[in-house]
Amino acid sequence: MQRDNLSTVSEFVLIGLSDAPQVRFLLFVLFLTIYLATVAGNITILLAVSTDTHLHNPMYFLLSNLSLLDILCPTVTVPKMLGALLFENKVISFKGCLFQLFSLIDVVGTEIFLLAVMAYDRYVAICHPLKYLNIMSMKLCAHLAIGTWVAGFFNSLLHTSLIFTLVFCDSNQVEQYYCDIPPMLGLSCSPTRSRELVILAVAGVLGSGAFVVTLISYLYILLAILSMNSSESRHKAFSTCGSHLTVVCLFYGTTICTYVRPSSTYSPRRDRVVSMLYGILTPLLNPIIYSLRNKEVRCALRRVISQVRSALTGQEHLAQPVASSGAPAAE
Repeated sequence: MQRDNLSTVSEFVLIGLSDAPQVRFLLFVLFLTIYLATVAGNITILLAVSTDTHLHNPMYFLLSNLSLLDILCPTVTVPKMLGALLFENKVISFKGCLFQLFSLIDVVGTEIFLLAVMAYDRYVAICHPLKYLNIMSMKLCAHLAIGTWVAGFFNSLLHTSLIFTLVFCDSNQVEQYYCDIPPMLGLSCSPTRSRELVILAVAGVLGSGAFVVTLISYLYILLAILSMNSSESRHKAFSTCGSHLTVVCLFYGTTICTYVRPSSTYSPRRDRVVSMLYGILTPLLNPIIYSLRNKEVRCALRRVISQVRSALTGQEHLAQPVASSGAPAAE
């Protein structure tokens, strides 16, 4: 209510993308291709995990949650960006901007917590394999997954309320391709110092805490790998954990760089690149790194494809006798 009385801005203009027609078309094709590949890859993972009983265990349950988040993350920002590129419609309403920022922070925050849970799950599986099923039961795994979604929701609710109770009365041009915390703080014409401190404290404690849990888990995993006798097993484990850790560091590094810093260091050009790394690139890489390189997932996908083919073939065989039996009857 206070915002309605004081703010004069009812809509925002997203100016984070190029206005050159040739560049706009190339960006549209590029981002559309990445988005479709991301959605298709993660839906494939969800389909495989949900339909194959071999994958009904804690690790793949967490992976399915990650795939869902990786569908939601680009869906929050990319469709609006594609519309701006194709139709030059860069305007977003105040409520639309609020919803976009809330949804993005919710998804990103949930993924930060989920990656920490997934790292702990791998730590237990590799360092305590005999106790794995007792420690990481499906019940505990479900509670941890629900906890990440709840924590992400309240974290986003806090950040969004801090931003959208500010007063916006001057410029309405957001120097980003979506509504985000740093550019919105820069647009406000009311004091933001106290809110910045709260945002820095909350993001710093939660983000850094999750990152420390993830990092410690992978350090123990690496130590366990080094103690393996087989060089082939060490090489395979290093390859898998190395790729996991690369994606995790990319995601944590870019998100912490974006949100755990004072707004005075905000750089529109740099932030646009950084945000694309965690908002567009990481959701594309996650199904490849975490799932499609996994032998069990690939086998599950083959079984799903085989079942679909069998179902289609069965329908064709059923259709043929009906057609052939109908011919003599007509005679």
